[in-house]
Amino acid sequence: MSGRRGLGLLVIGVGILLLAACAAGPPPVSDAPAAPGFLTGFWHGLILPVTFVVSLFDDGVGVYETHNSGHLYDLGFVLGAGGLALPGIFARRG
Repeated sequence: MSGRRGLGLLVIGVGILLLAACAAGPPPVSDAPAAPGFLTGFWHGLILPVTFVVSLFDDGVGVYETHNSGHLYDLGFVLGAGGLALPGIFARRG
């Protein structure tokens, strides 16, 4: 029974951390012409795993560009991060 209880506590703990990570503030959007757009967002999504690990050790590195051009950057970021799963989705299971 203690193994099940430990697993349950682990699941609850991970759930709480995930819910806390979803708390977001207002998105700072810049209208400057040099603000990162779709392609930059796509690139940042692709390099997300590496950037995340680096951000754990360096406070100057963030996984998301906060001064972006808005929805196009967000779309690129999501597509880039989702693109990391494509090899697993299309892999043949034999």
